[in-house]
Amino acid sequence: MNKEGIRRLRRLFEIIEVGNDLDWISRTYDYVNVSTIVLNLIASVLYTYDGIREQYGTLLLAVEIITAVFFAIDYVLRLITSHFLYPELTKRHALRKYMLSFMGVVDLLSFLPYFLPVFFPAGTVAFRMIRIVRIFRLFKINAYYDSLHVIAEVINGKRQQLLSSVFIILVLMLASSLCMYSLEHEAQPDVFRNAFSGIWWATSTLLTVGYGDIYPITTWGKLFGIFITFLGVGMVAIPTGIISAGFVNQYSTIKKRSEYGYESAVRFMKLQLDENDRWVGKSISDLELSPKIIVAAVKRNEKLLVPRGEMVLKIDDTLILGAEPYEDQEQIELKEIVIQKKNPWVNKRISDLDISRHSVIVLVQRKNKALIPNGDMVLCEGDNVFLYTQLHLDTVSEIDL
Repeated sequence: MNKEGIRRLRRLFEIIEVGNDLDWISRTYDYVNVSTIVLNLIASVLYTYDGIREQYGTLLLAVEIITAVFFAIDYVLRLITSHFLYPELTKRHALRKYMLSFMGVVDLLSFLPYFLPVFFPAGTVAFRMIRIVRIFRLFKINAYYDSLHVIAEVINGKRQQLLSSVFIILVLMLASSLCMYSLEHEAQPDVFRNAFSGIWWATSTLLTVGYGDIYPITTWGKLFGIFITFLGVGMVAIPTGIISAGFVNQYSTIKKRSEYGYESAVRFMKLQLDENDRWVGKSISDLELSPKIIVAAVKRNEKLLVPRGEMVLKIDDTLILGAEPYEDQEQIELKEIVIQKKNPWVNKRISDLDISRHSVIVLVQRKNKALIPNGDMVLCEGDNVFLYTQLHLDTVSEIDL
């Protein structure tokens, strides 16, 4: 594919992904997408009312079909541009990763059940049940609100503790169901007919629901039920407490950053992205930068943009990165030396260079590639050599550059 085709595909990707306030086309698509999801769900709910279905059934079905077609087109566009969503993967692997991802499966099932009955009429009822999956498309709204991001971050940060608590609850359900089956089966063979009856009772009791459709009548069964009821209160409190602690930690961190921050000098550097850069196609929140490095601004098409977490970086973007300056009493300096044709370092190994013992070459930039130097590396014409030294580079100044 030529560069013009790649550019158009990238622009398509920018439109269908969550946009920013400055890209009105992408933002409009976002609003249309969310509106279509909500409209589809409203039509599905209204169709369940007999009076409304008799009067407006044709219109509601038309709305569902139109929105399903929109979902299908949206899914195809996301398949075509999936390699921009995962720029670190090949096109085939990026396509497979999107198709097998949670939102990829939701996007597929949000429209597929509408068209499957045409080819498989016998499975109409089952396909109608699968349509319920489309409600998960509402999670796409998560990208528009920071509050929903906080919830997702809390659950993701506490996932290990939550999984452990769920495992404990499942073990207790199984153990208590088997115990209750043993205590009540002889007295109530029609109620506690098997272990599943005990699991139903254990679930409703441990989760403090208590439907009342199944309960013990023997003395030992009632005593065990009392014990399980008290235990259930504590079991429900475990995941609740974990999530509550996660929210407290999250908002405490935000408060410290916003209200109790300290002033410090910041140094800035600019970094221009090219087509080979791994950051191209990624959102700022996915860059995995150190907490001490910030993206202060993004320069795009001669415009200075305020960076947001969902902003997707493009080719030729210039990033303004900020970090604390290095302060030391030893006067450490970092200098860049361009190796020109007559430089005596050309075609020499780094280990053979006559440089101060207080200096070290920390990086060599060659044809837009950053190389980690070692003693056997041979320097070439046009290399950019970054020299780290504790003294002023008086010895280096003797070299004819």
